[in-house]
Amino acid sequence: MSGESFDWALVRSFLAVIEAGSLMGAARRIGAQQPTLSRHIAELEAQLGAPLFERTGRGVTPTAAGLAIADSARQMKAGADALSRTLAGQSNAATGTVRITASQIVAAWLLPDVLTALRYAEPGIEVELVASNQISNLLQREADIAVRMVRPTQASLVARKLGDVDIVAAAHRSYLARAGIPHTPQDLLQHSLIGYDRDDAILRGFGARGLPISRAQFVLRTDDHIAYGQLVAAGAGIGFVPRYNLRHWPKVQPVLSQLRIPPLPCWLAVHREIRANRLVRRVYDFLADAIPREIARTEAL
Repeated sequence: MSGESFDWALVRSFLAVIEAGSLMGAARRIGAQQPTLSRHIAELEAQLGAPLFERTGRGVTPTAAGLAIADSARQMKAGADALSRTLAGQSNAATGTVRITASQIVAAWLLPDVLTALRYAEPGIEVELVASNQISNLLQREADIAVRMVRPTQASLVARKLGDVDIVAAAHRSYLARAGIPHTPQDLLQHSLIGYDRDDAILRGFGARGLPISRAQFVLRTDDHIAYGQLVAAGAGIGFVPRYNLRHWPKVQPVLSQLRIPPLPCWLAVHREIRANRLVRRVYDFLADAIPREIARTEAL
């Protein structure tokens, strides 16, 4: 039998018959028609120039020629199965680049462990992380997926809420040892507070709780969220940070547990036109599962 005329389907049918012991059993096993199997056996016998089976009642028995090629045929089947698994694995493997945008705080303190887990789970995916507080990245196609603390409202985006992020008043133990621990929200006014510069979010939060304060109350001010957190971690005063930050700052502790600060919703967004992209969808689904678990890890802090 020459390599040019070789047909793997004939060998597959031969193995099915030899393992089942009958044409009918082989047809059921591989979901083929009995006449097709009979034709395949006849073609293979013609190519080999020797009979492969003897008909015995309802079944068949392999001849010496059939037994002679059986082991080689099984090795071919094993190789074909291995090739099939490899091809299937390659078709399912995700390779390429996905660009993720997130706020500075999320990119620095929440996502590193999540993206590390993604690297182990999807080694073929390259991730580009854009740390930006601008919410326009997704619309301008500067990123594929966005993690945001505000719900996107644009009709072209598909958004999924992942959970709520607790915001807590917190300070380094060294600061609390020097200045004392506040016991009421009013006590905060006697402490060194770290605030924003031009952003009035904290001022509005105090005002909503009947504690109107001015920008001057903040002895340190910055609108850079990374610098803000590092000032809290350094012991400069009391600041207001996501609870998940505390896992990275073992000597920073929350204060005023009775102070109820509205949590920030965490949203995952993707552009409607690319959500069906297999690569983007794979990363989107991973983040949708991993980020809520990462947030939940810090609830007991």
